[in-house]
Amino acid sequence: MKRRENRTKRIEKDKSEQEFVLYINLKPTQQPKTNNSTTQQLNDSTTQELNDYPMKHCIIIGGGIIGLCSAYYLNKQGHQVSIIDKSNMDAGASYVNAGYLSPSHIIPLSAPGVMKKGLRWMLNSASPLYIKPRFKSDLLEWSLAFNRSCNANHVTKAIPAIKDISLMSQDLYDDLKNSNGFTFHYEKKGLLMLCQTDKMLEEEVKTAQLAAKEGLEAHEISLDELKKIEPSINFNVLGAAYYKCDSHTTPSEFMRDMKAELTASGVSFFANESVEDINVKAGKIVSVLTNKQLHTADEFILAAGSWSNLLSKKLGLKLLLQAGKGYRINTEAPTGITTPAILAEAKVAVTPMNGFTRFAGTMEIAGINEKINKVRVDAIARAATRYYPDIQLSEEEKNNAASGLRPVSPDGLPYIGKSKKCENLTIATGHAMMGWSMGTATGKLVAEIVSQQKLSMDISAFHPDRKF
Repeated sequence: MKRRENRTKRIEKDKSEQEFVLYINLKPTQQPKTNNSTTQQLNDSTTQELNDYPMKHCIIIGGGIIGLCSAYYLNKQGHQVSIIDKSNMDAGASYVNAGYLSPSHIIPLSAPGVMKKGLRWMLNSASPLYIKPRFKSDLLEWSLAFNRSCNANHVTKAIPAIKDISLMSQDLYDDLKNSNGFTFHYEKKGLLMLCQTDKMLEEEVKTAQLAAKEGLEAHEISLDELKKIEPSINFNVLGAAYYKCDSHTTPSEFMRDMKAELTASGVSFFANESVEDINVKAGKIVSVLTNKQLHTADEFILAAGSWSNLLSKKLGLKLLLQAGKGYRINTEAPTGITTPAILAEAKVAVTPMNGFTRFAGTMEIAGINEKINKVRVDAIARAATRYYPDIQLSEEEKNNAASGLRPVSPDGLPYIGKSKKCENLTIATGHAMMGWSMGTATGKLVAEIVSQQKLSMDISAFHPDRKF
């Protein structure tokens, strides 16, 4: 679909986040209608399925990567779509993440030994995983469920689901990059796992071997091979694993392009509207009340990230989620880095983006708050210098650090699907650090669920009502 001329309004943002375009359409909620032009673009079999199913008005609560991708695929299937978000839709986890499309990340967050490390790291606010001690019943319940999930059996069952949705998502990003109107930065350079200790190198090599058995391009590389990949970098590492299968993006550019495409396609945006109440009758949502107006629709999608569990409580649903805060530091100074890397011991991600290099990381379980913890920012900066001795992040760059809250489920897997307790609600949240990597696939799955189509993959592992 060609993008209409003169439909954008450029808004300048901090250079570290790159320029983005915000599209807000404050039209009143309309009655459902069918978009025949988009339906005709689908293949014959899918078109027949859609013709057998009435097009509906869908309200998406949440304007991050999951919400936008859900809107895109719902709109492509002919549904009328509105997006409601409590913010201006220009910041948060969808903008400050590492930009990885990483099939390599096949191990869920809740893996053997993680809880033990987390308890030990509670005494160190600069640690990669920090769970702030709080006397909250929801944190206790989540922690117990997380601990039960930290076992080898869970990891074995989770790997195929994580791999499938990540590969599906990467293919869909490829399709979008080749579509008219999408010009976002997107490169396939792979991912390096840089290790400074023998113990960590051994762990990462084992993980790479496991990934290779799953059909992913992954293997250990020597220091000489590392130097060939990054010839201008002075590394302070013992060795590395290399995942050739991974890609990376500049998040703000993708979000810019997606909002432009959605606006051109007739999707309505309701920014700076907080959902205050949800009206349910006979097991179905009939409307949502925001701080500004009442919205009615046929189908509702809950994609509000770390705020999803707060909204689910209004429906009587128990959605175990904790907000996992991550930080990023950008530098526009030349670094010479051309290939994304994870600093394995420090759990810091390094991404060469369009015009700057991003250092991102940490998982801080500290409730819903977006305060910048300088201790954790400094830890990221120190890690950068330990692995890349020639790189020194400035005080100004550290002062310009930003954070985002990632929704973390107890078993490290997202919630995707319909809850049995609410007939017209589709849940899409809980992706933790993988929201960006799984974003497009999640959006397509949401559209298939709403349209009652055959799903592109088995999502039973992601069921919102699953037990822990």
